[in-house]
Amino acid sequence: MSAQVVVIGAGPAGLMAAECLARAGVAVDVYERMRTPGRKFLIAGRGGLNLTHSEPRPGFDARYGARQREIAALLDAFGPEAMRAWADELGAKTFVGSSGRVFPEAMKAAPLLRAWLERLREAGVRIHTRHRWTGWSADFSHLVFDTPEGAREVRADAIVLALGGGSWAKLGSDGAWVPLLAARGVEIAPLKPSNCGFEVRWSDRFRERYAGEPVKSVALRFGDTHLHSEFVISVYGVEGSGIYALSAPLRAAIEREGAAVLYVDLAPARSAEWLEAQIAHPRGSRSMASHLQSRIGLRGVKTALLRECLPAESFADPATLARGIKALPLRLVAPRPLDEAISSAGGVMFEAVDDRLMLHALPGVFCAGEMLDWEAPTGGYLLTACFASGKVAAEGVLAWLRERGRLAQ
Repeated sequence: MSAQVVVIGAGPAGLMAAECLARAGVAVDVYERMRTPGRKFLIAGRGGLNLTHSEPRPGFDARYGARQREIAALLDAFGPEAMRAWADELGAKTFVGSSGRVFPEAMKAAPLLRAWLERLREAGVRIHTRHRWTGWSADFSHLVFDTPEGAREVRADAIVLALGGGSWAKLGSDGAWVPLLAARGVEIAPLKPSNCGFEVRWSDRFRERYAGEPVKSVALRFGDTHLHSEFVISVYGVEGSGIYALSAPLRAAIEREGAAVLYVDLAPARSAEWLEAQIAHPRGSRSMASHLQSRIGLRGVKTALLRECLPAESFADPATLARGIKALPLRLVAPRPLDEAISSAGGVMFEAVDDRLMLHALPGVFCAGEMLDWEAPTGGYLLTACFASGKVAAEGVLAWLRERGRLAQ
């Protein structure tokens, strides 16, 4: 009897694992709790599918922070260039945008996903939707799924778990797998929000007037990290690309200290000395808002942020106000809930798997994708690592099967 492999989760990591296994001649069944595969992949690519990034390694690797070493090993098997070649094979020629991000020329995820699913079907991969994994049978010999027709038991010679993290539960990543694996002795770091917004205690007046306003052409500083970016004022605080890029250290600081102060340079092209000189210029009968707009070009939400975050007496001293413009303190008090985050941190610890991504506690069970304990900023880094982990897990399965005589050498 040929080897039977089950992949649980039809996101990028699971589908990549299935593709690699099918190409090796293994019978593969993919089980997905949602009605259709790749739901999060589709939604994430709705505004433009960011496949990967053109940043050279090792800079690319450094984006994975504390797990750089572990993710770099996965990227050796399937890195950014391999990602672009894979898309090209599916007829989705890619290009590098001005930010260095890599997109398919069609921009959208749907055409690429359709072509991928068709190729998987042609390779013999069977995809079963509306199958929620609920654990193992009483004797641990079979996987158990909840289906529209009731409970179903499935046998497997090897298993790839690609169940996602804990963000976007409505698209399938709800973290329900955590207690199932923890009960079997798997080491799991708590799931936490990543690439997320943060809460700021805005005044009612500021919140009502400026929620939804973008704050553009600014520089952000937290610790040793400086970046030119932008963010958005939200009802609860701040969100947007600049905030997401700093979410890991901001979250860690809040966990340690109860709050994190992010410094915003509202005029990164100007020096504090130049600003002070312009602010000190006599303003006559003009309001301070009009004076700041005419002398330094500060207006709208940026001026309102000054009023919101600086003591009133700061406006009486040009030097103090200039320093505030160059380093406006935003006090962040909490990350937004996990389910609102773009991605999640935490999950199955790398110490719980071997270099083939097989669980030490459950031989023959492999993990891939966002359910592993790593995080990365947006920009293609998340998706690339998910694909890479799917490939490595599949190669681990093949090696496992060969070692047990279930697959020809």
